[in-house]
Amino acid sequence: MKQLWINLPVHDLKRSKEFFSSIGVPIMENRLKTDQMVGLVVGNPQVQIMLFLDEQFKGFTQNDLTDTNESTEVLFSISVDTKEELDETIGKVKQAGGFVFGEPTERNGLYGAGFADLDGHRWNLLVM
Repeated sequence: MKQLWINLPVHDLKRSKEFFSSIGVPIMENRLKTDQMVGLVVGNPQVQIMLFLDEQFKGFTQNDLTDTNESTEVLFSISVDTKEELDETIGKVKQAGGFVFGEPTERNGLYGAGFADLDGHRWNLLVM
């Protein structure tokens, strides 16, 4: 095994791309030249997160989608370097229309915050 891709369903690729770009997540070049997916690049080493329209995602998985208004399918945790970077990112999330479910706070020796993107996927930021 070599690389990890995380695949997520989204309702509107354009809105999702704009959301993640506005909070500082790099967008991958679309080598397949399709309007059916958008790639994000997170971390070092880089993890690729691929956003697919809901129906296409359902076709891949042969399964129903999780209703993110009712339950959480996964929590993505990403480290940042400083409290200031975390606070700034959470501010950008709010401006971009995301939902902050955990305001920045110190807990168990870690500074962190949690937010949901436009499709309800949950993300956790931590200063490590």
